[in-house]
Amino acid sequence: MTESTHDPLSPPTPVLSVSPVVLPAPGRSVDLQVRVSAPVTGSGLPIILLSHGQGYSNHLSSLNGYAPLVNFWAAHGFVVIQPTHLSSTTLSLSPDDPEAPLYWRSRAQDMTRILDRLDDIEAAVPQLLGRLDRSRVAVAGHSMGGHTASLLLGARLTDPHDGTVVNLAEPRIKAGVLLAAPGRGGDAVTDFVAENYAFFVSTDFSAMSTPALVVAGDKDTSTHLTVRGAEWHTDPYFLSPGPKTLLTLFDAEHGLGGVSGYDVAETTDENPERVAAVQRLTWAYLRTELYPGDSAWPSTRDALTAGPHPLGHVESK
Repeated sequence: MTESTHDPLSPPTPVLSVSPVVLPAPGRSVDLQVRVSAPVTGSGLPIILLSHGQGYSNHLSSLNGYAPLVNFWAAHGFVVIQPTHLSSTTLSLSPDDPEAPLYWRSRAQDMTRILDRLDDIEAAVPQLLGRLDRSRVAVAGHSMGGHTASLLLGARLTDPHDGTVVNLAEPRIKAGVLLAAPGRGGDAVTDFVAENYAFFVSTDFSAMSTPALVVAGDKDTSTHLTVRGAEWHTDPYFLSPGPKTLLTLFDAEHGLGGVSGYDVAETTDENPERVAAVQRLTWAYLRTELYPGDSAWPSTRDALTAGPHPLGHVESK
């Protein structure tokens, strides 16, 4: 990474974004389409795999969502790869598929497929050739994408169709960011979730050992999913082994200020300052986690959570 990318307040590097890059996917309902965003300069670039959420907007749940995060991360030295998961409303797949509508297993498998096919991605985006650092890979996900990221970081669940315990942990992923991610199952989820999304019921974070930053809004009650209120979204921190860090954003709802897109209708807590904080803090956490000894995380954390009007609270274990 070039020196100018080491500070989240440094001038952004111009970003190259290419889509769709189509990866053949035998056995998948459709081939896997991804967007690849990267700084136009620099080498030895670390990788972030970004898993989209759901929501009612048609295109946020695809490779076309999450531009506020993608553009910032790429402008500050990461290559960001965004798949369109089978759960995307842009695909209009048959509702009769046993994994429909959320495709929890396929979502995680998409990320492993991307890592298996980095040579193909480089060939499709020749400006990237030889510029990736494949030893430094992170995963990030918002909402349902946070569930996907949790599985890749080591969380387990019991397949409601056959009763097997599913382990989709991806050892090539060295760190993660969970944004407004779902919490535990059992009596924490609503009756609707238990009946319609049974895979949520058995979520188990006890083996999620990969380092991760859990980002939760203290007003993100998600009443359609949980009976526990906003604290449900902190479960991935409290119920998993360390090392983990929890960032609680004050007054933030499920959109965390608007991370899923620019000026999108489903952001109930539109707040550019909050989005800027999420951009910087997630970038800084991954920068320090992937480059041990880098000061990006402690300096950015202190700048954004100190003072008389902090944007949030950070704790670690």
